[in-house]
Amino acid sequence: MIKAIIFDLDDTLLWDKKSVATAFQKTCEAATNSYDVDPSELEAAVREEARALYETYETYEHTKLIGINPFEGLWGTFDDAGESFQKMKEIVPTYRREAWTRGLNRLGIKDAKLGSELAELFIEERKKSPFVYEETFQVLDKLRNDYQLVLLTNGSPSLQNTKLEITPEIAPYFEHIIISGGFGIGKPDRTIFDHALELCDVKPSQALMVGDNLMTDILGASYVGIPSVWINRENNEPHNEIKPTYEIENLEELFPILEK
Repeated sequence: MIKAIIFDLDDTLLWDKKSVATAFQKTCEAATNSYDVDPSELEAAVREEARALYETYETYEHTKLIGINPFEGLWGTFDDAGESFQKMKEIVPTYRREAWTRGLNRLGIKDAKLGSELAELFIEERKKSPFVYEETFQVLDKLRNDYQLVLLTNGSPSLQNTKLEITPEIAPYFEHIIISGGFGIGKPDRTIFDHALELCDVKPSQALMVGDNLMTDILGASYVGIPSVWINRENNEPHNEIKPTYEIENLEELFPILEK
């Protein structure tokens, strides 16, 4: 019998991809006030430059361990305890400027001042663009009285808490909120899943992991024997080796699973 449900945050409850895409769209459209530039081309260039640049920093291994992606680096403050986060805090202002300036350069625009302005604008636009899946709250409403609800998210505490602050309805549903940067290691490492089970005082078979990412949520749950639900909204191809217990397209589909 399921007693605890562990939810991932980004692209499971929060529609993070849409938030990032909207922030990019608005920021790149702002560049058209200064130059004749195609916003979608600029977005593609900045995304590519950001990814490449992100991997060059000494903090890259730490960001992989905790689960912080390049686009979170474009707007997070990383004002968190620990040497690696403090290094990130020092690096990100330059990283943002460089990513946007290099993106402009790829389109033949050499304008570091505009690059800096767009870097700052992106931060504001991302904060103004929180999106939640339409079924998120009604599903959590139905679950909250019958199950212990746990939020298990990869990322820096300051950044994930900012996401929760700009969507303040989410956090009150959860008895426990575990953020990998605060715990010290991220999904799929088994220790963070063991920690969630200990907090809830349940066996693996009494918990259910719900997440969108096969490589973190589903793989990590499998390491400790927690049944898993892969929410596959984008109809992604299954993995040859990582097999969720269940697959759904909408969180409402959890209820038939729980009734079993």
